[in-house]
Amino acid sequence: MANVDYYKTLGVSKTASEQEIKKAFRKLAQKFHPDKNAGDKEAERRFKEINEAYSVLSDEEKRKQYDRFGANWEQYARSGVNPDDFARYGFGGQGGGFGSQGSGFGGQGGAQSMSPEEFEQLFGSSGGGAGGYSTIFDTLFGGQRQGRGGRGNMGFDTRATAPTPREVSVQITLEEALSGSTRLLQEPDGKRIEVTIPRGVKTGSKVRVKGEGGVGDILLHIEVAPHKLFTREDDNLRVHVPVDLYTALLGGEVQVPTLERPVALTVPAGSQNGRIFRLRGLGMPHLRNPDERGDIFAVADVQLPTSLSAREKELFEELRGLKR
Repeated sequence: MANVDYYKTLGVSKTASEQEIKKAFRKLAQKFHPDKNAGDKEAERRFKEINEAYSVLSDEEKRKQYDRFGANWEQYARSGVNPDDFARYGFGGQGGGFGSQGSGFGGQGGAQSMSPEEFEQLFGSSGGGAGGYSTIFDTLFGGQRQGRGGRGNMGFDTRATAPTPREVSVQITLEEALSGSTRLLQEPDGKRIEVTIPRGVKTGSKVRVKGEGGVGDILLHIEVAPHKLFTREDDNLRVHVPVDLYTALLGGEVQVPTLERPVALTVPAGSQNGRIFRLRGLGMPHLRNPDERGDIFAVADVQLPTSLSAREKELFEELRGLKR
């Protein structure tokens, strides 16, 4: 998309904050998502444009390059050209041209002015017209003037580098982190790919998915959603287990939930409220060695009876009398 304006695509200003860009993207992506617009080619096209715009503007480094070099920012990123060389020879920022304000040869942005003779001496004659500008980009970005060594006439290293990974945030459940999971992602070109999330990931984990067919890699930023029962502590899990008063006093067995199946726990007589029991090997898998797992820490939550029969009150009175 040679002359695309990513800010216009998302409907935000060039000074928009990261949150404003994210909010605009989510709103538009929801509106034009293929699942809601089956068979609508225009919606599919808009969805691709929105994804492309967001992938650039949500990345601080890409956004800086886009703001400076406009539609040619990816050529710059792959070329290895020193930005100072652009400033020296008058390449402008987004939307800029040669000889325009803020950019160009002889412009007002502080670039060096250059006579036609100097221009021809540096870049070679192109027969006049717009072809001279094309020659500049050939020189800088490794066009027909580039030699086999990967360097243009100006000596810049123009060998292609790997594209910057596309970063995607993915939220999964704790159960999915235990067993591993997959997700379907929409590529900017509309293609859907399935990515695998390994066992043991946690919030903050990054999973790199190798790109295929010349497409750049994808970097998944994992967020594990909070669980209603378990609190995760690295590869260990903590859970509160209700224990009735009589079991706490006399001992007995209670059921402890795990992410797979309940297990029986023997509670010794006289166990205090808040006592912690360790169940080894029932926690989360280690990311680097999924066959090894953390533990579950079961915290006894002793439950006092809220209503007593007359006979129960009588017996508790007797117990209290025995303790005096």
